Amino acid sequence: MRKLRWTALAVLLVSACAQEADDEGTTEAAADATGAEAAPQSTAAPDAAQDFDDKGENGVVRPPLDPYPSTYEAYASGATLITGATILTGLGERIDNGSILLEGGKITAIGAAGAVDVPAGTNTVDAANKWVTPGVIDIHSHLGDYPSPSTKSTSDGNEVTSPNTAHVWAEHSVWPQDAGFTRALAGGVTSLQVLPGSANLFGGRSVILKNVPSRTVQGMKFPGAPYGLKMACGENPKRVYGDKGGPGTRMGNVAGYRAAWIEAADYKKQWDDYWKSYKEWAEKGDDKDADAEEEDAPEAPSRDLKLETLAGVLGGDIRVNMHCYRADEMVQVLDIAREFGYKVSAFHHAIEAYKIADYLAENGVCAAMWADWWGFKLEAYDAVTENAALVDAQANSCAIIHSDSATGVQRLNQEAAKAMAAGWRIGLEIAPEDAIAWITANPAKSMGILNQTGTLETGKMADIVIWNGNPFSVYAKAEQVFIDGALMYDRSDPKRSPRMDFEIGQQDNDHTGGAGQ
Repeated sequence: MRKLRWTALAVLLVSACAQEADDEGTTEAAADATGAEAAPQSTAAPDAAQDFDDKGENGVVRPPLDPYPSTYEAYASGATLITGATILTGLGERIDNGSILLEGGKITAIGAAGAVDVPAGTNTVDAANKWVTPGVIDIHSHLGDYPSPSTKSTSDGNEVTSPNTAHVWAEHSVWPQDAGFTRALAGGVTSLQVLPGSANLFGGRSVILKNVPSRTVQGMKFPGAPYGLKMACGENPKRVYGDKGGPGTRMGNVAGYRAAWIEAADYKKQWDDYWKSYKEWAEKGDDKDADAEEEDAPEAPSRDLKLETLAGVLGGDIRVNMHCYRADEMVQVLDIAREFGYKVSAFHHAIEAYKIADYLAENGVCAAMWADWWGFKLEAYDAVTENAALVDAQANSCAIIHSDSATGVQRLNQEAAKAMAAGWRIGLEIAPEDAIAWITANPAKSMGILNQTGTLETGKMADIVIWNGNPFSVYAKAEQVFIDGALMYDRSDPKRSPRMDFEIGQQDNDHTGGAGQ
């Protein structure tokens, strides 16, 4: 069989989610916003270096193409042993007086102190009386899109021009010099998902970042992470578009989703049929001359950026992050997902998740929640502080604490502690080794990066936080933060704490290197 090189036509993938926006697209005072594992199955074309001898779905390899690929490279690091600490692995395990070895940017050993073999020349960190956890992961952030300092000129999180803006990508608004990134780093955040705002039914694609200084967003993009799609239900879309042609009601919202998915399914079928025909045509190529090949080749459909994103969701490549508050609306969204054959990865904000915790667990959907934000609009009114604990109490559940805030992201450990305390008050005695998953393993699972980070296991990225004590204490502070084994933040050494251009030259009296909480 001849080998035919392909033109890199891409049916690209999409996702997004975020804060609340008013009619002009600015964020509301309170903030607002909206995953489980799914194997990538792109409908994109094979790239130019591949041919029909590579077998994939229907005999043709269709890798998920990213025209703006990650250029992330881990900062240099040597071998480091952290020893004597109380370690929370993110897997429901606690190791007292434990050790963890970092080499080549990965975790290479973890266990009881003294049981880990240490190579010669290893730097040793005495972490006695300290606690070690995986790096904190914020599944719902707008850093970079709503940066600090905040001005109208830098407010780039909401494309409030249509109820369906699935064609926009959050990464194209990210300002890498946002000082919020360094402050999140001081709070132990090593990875985060940046989402578009929640004004629209379909807000656009999200991007997952490593929280490292870089001149470009590509230099921050988490390698191999899937895209997400931000969607919103409830009050936001109908409020923003009620006087702009609709939707103006919740039934209008649902009609808008369904019409978009019908259009996307037709678009996906056109491309699936095209690739099938192209393969059949190419396999007959040995019997054709060059001119006949060009005349007979099937014609590719026209590309549509909005539908490429939605087709990526239907193909399982892009994860849906759904801004939704009310329990009844979450169930309706899952009905729509079943109707069109896609997966909701997580409901964000999910203030009434406690009412349907069993339903969410049965359907494998995560609930990304605040600890105690509520009451800033009617759909946020029926809240309980025990929300996360009640979701977590269900078997096979996936509870997540998120920020949706440039300040909350600095203290996600304390937000999780508040949710823990609320659970204890009603008899749900959640242990630190379990609650740590709310801000590490569970967001990683929903975002599709759990195979690389989110837990302390050998072979995973060495994204690690050393805390000065129990991370669920109100007094807890991140003392050192490692990303891929490199010490990126050291509270005791301002020179090891990155500063953005905006911060350089400003007086610093808190000894946090400009990245203080």
